[in-house]
Amino acid sequence: MHPSCLSCTPPDADRVLTWAFLHCGGCSYGDWSHPKGKRKRAESAESCALREVLEETGQHCALGTRLPTVRYAVDGRPKEVDYWAARALGGAFAPSDEVDALRWLAPARARALLTRDRDRELLDALPIPAA
Repeated sequence: MHPSCLSCTPPDADRVLTWAFLHCGGCSYGDWSHPKGKRKRAESAESCALREVLEETGQHCALGTRLPTVRYAVDGRPKEVDYWAARALGGAFAPSDEVDALRWLAPARARALLTRDRDRELLDALPIPAA
């Protein structure tokens, strides 16, 4: 099964901007990343992305541009994550066992906070609208 995730534009943005949508799982360790999680049996990658973002962040989103698939190993086992850009439609964040904090950040600020290089590379793939 492939995990899935996305980055979103905040619903209250006063103009069209691209923002990175980050969460912190285990903030005491400083582990900032994009939302992601495992697909359920017979679940599409798109449905998984929407479900995981809702579960981890409280945000309902509309998927947009597909971003690069990221492949890496965890404890010697291959992982594959599908990503999308998206627009947040609204919702409310509540800390949980999985996610301690949530931040909306401009890509440059997100880049400095992200824990892993592979997450920073996704910022380069986000579609940046013309001003």
